[in-house]
Amino acid sequence: MKSKPILKQVIDTLGLTDKKGNPLDPDSLKINVKPTVGTDILEVSYTSNKPELAASVVNQVMRFYVANNVQSNRTEVFAAGDFIKKQLPYSRTELESAAEALRQFKIRYKIINLPQEANAAIENIAKIDEETNHTRAALADVNAQEAQVRSQLNLAGEETVEITSLSQIPGVQEVLSEMQKVQSQLATARARYTESHPSVTFLKNQEASLNSLLQQRIEEVLGAKGKERVLGTQQNIPPGKLQMGDLKKNLAAQFAQLQSQRQGLLSRIQALSNLRVTFKQRLDLLPNYEKKQGDLDRQLSVAQKNYENLATRLQEIQVAERQTTGNAKVIQLASVPEKPVLAKKTLILVGGGVFVGLVIGVATAFFVDLIDSSLKTVKEAEAFFGYRMLGLIPKFESKISTFTKLMGDRVSPRIIVATSPRTVIHEAYQMLHANLKFISHKKVRTIVVASSVAGEGKSEVSANLAAVLAQVGSQVLLVDADMYQPSQHHLWGLINSVGLSNVIVGQNEFSHTVQVVTQNLSVLTAGVQPPNPHALIDSERMKSLIEMFSDSFDYIVFDTPPLVDTADAAVLGKMVDGVLLVVRPGIVDSASATTAKSLLERSEAKILGMIANGVNVKKKPNSYFYYSKEQMSQDFVKTEIRNEQWVYK
Repeated sequence: MKSKPILKQVIDTLGLTDKKGNPLDPDSLKINVKPTVGTDILEVSYTSNKPELAASVVNQVMRFYVANNVQSNRTEVFAAGDFIKKQLPYSRTELESAAEALRQFKIRYKIINLPQEANAAIENIAKIDEETNHTRAALADVNAQEAQVRSQLNLAGEETVEITSLSQIPGVQEVLSEMQKVQSQLATARARYTESHPSVTFLKNQEASLNSLLQQRIEEVLGAKGKERVLGTQQNIPPGKLQMGDLKKNLAAQFAQLQSQRQGLLSRIQALSNLRVTFKQRLDLLPNYEKKQGDLDRQLSVAQKNYENLATRLQEIQVAERQTTGNAKVIQLASVPEKPVLAKKTLILVGGGVFVGLVIGVATAFFVDLIDSSLKTVKEAEAFFGYRMLGLIPKFESKISTFTKLMGDRVSPRIIVATSPRTVIHEAYQMLHANLKFISHKKVRTIVVASSVAGEGKSEVSANLAAVLAQVGSQVLLVDADMYQPSQHHLWGLINSVGLSNVIVGQNEFSHTVQVVTQNLSVLTAGVQPPNPHALIDSERMKSLIEMFSDSFDYIVFDTPPLVDTADAAVLGKMVDGVLLVVRPGIVDSASATTAKSLLERSEAKILGMIANGVNVKKKPNSYFYYSKEQMSQDFVKTEIRNEQWVYK
């Protein structure tokens, strides 16, 4: 409104001149613009000794501003539309790539539903174990029966089946029958004659021939190896072994059946054992598959959300492109005053969201971005996320880098808890500490401090929270888990040659890596940036480190990367007592906030609450803060006089 182009249009339209008759200099046209706090309304005024001129100047400023607002909005909309149209194909390609990667992963490892598959594998292993136990019991019973039958047959185990089969072969039995006749005749001849008598000799030769024929037929049936198994060290099978009664034949048949059952049971036990190994190997691989699928699901979800956001934005922009109106309108035109006043006023309502701000300058114009979707107030952020509000940190700016003697000359003035105690900022962090103690019956010791996007001040909040915890006598460890853009070593003036990444991979011991800042506060910097920081955070080594930290410190505060960039904060949030989400009104947009909230919900991390950082005190009601605004102002003045280093807004 106070820019030269608009003022020049007003001067040309109204023909305003100076005393010499030359067109009036825009710098001499003093237009006053004042926002109405808590509304979207601007109050515009101009002072002149001519009432008609005062009203005309204000009205012309409004008209040209509205016209310029329409043109500016359309230009911004077209530029944003062109940008999104260029980004949309890349986003679609990224979405398709993520979906294809997930599909290929499921095809390669034959995955349908990992939780169901894990449950089914556990149930199958239990059933296999039960079946194996039953089979082993049956095998023990068969072994006992087999031993009993073998003792009744009085035969070795390998002889039984083969001799039984020989006793049932007709050729063998015919030879045995002839041999029995010859043996009977030989016994009679020996009773009557001497061994050298021709009849005895003939019968002995006939017996030998029949025995040779018997052994030949046995070898034909059993084979050389089978005969060797039956004979052992003997030359021939005694004919008596081949002659069995019905009882022995039945026992031999039963023995053969038991041996067959035993072999079947042994084969079944081996098959069940192999099947159990297969299920166990698959079950052992499922956690790795689940982790990989989780990463792919998150990539797909982020890609899908980005694509949907771009598509939604493009639709909004296409609608806005067709509009011929801006997001500002004149509520009330200035009228000619009936009596002199200091200024004649008119009001403008800036629509389309919360009032963004007033840029006061000679060559700048005021406008509201039509497609701005940022969460502009604490109430908007609180309503959007739905988390309990644990603390509000007022906005402040450091002016001179003067530090306290206690912390040395290295600590950043952004750590106001350490450098400027007893200020409103300090009190705000003390209130945050108190609220943390009240939210749960269980003491919260391990805390992840996260944010949706960069620039919300999570690193400063982490540092100040750790400092205020240490000031009450607790042993505190501040861990910089942001290996992408580490900042704690800058805030505390430390060296980041080694740190968390080195400890996780085992290159350095924790005791040699941690850096002591005060008696109660220690800092573990991020360390050397690894090629894949997420793999280090999402590791068993990280879980064991957290347990080790808990044994030595009362509180452990983790500074993590933004949620829209990586899932590190969400993964780490499942390992600790809870997550504190830092939100800075005006910085985080609704799309990024949606992505961050969705990631936290999917990770099932415990959300302790939300911290509103960089809150503009002047625009918030007194109930937001412990002090009234007057007390704040006095406190700010005292702080400036004492330290000569802070400028508060």
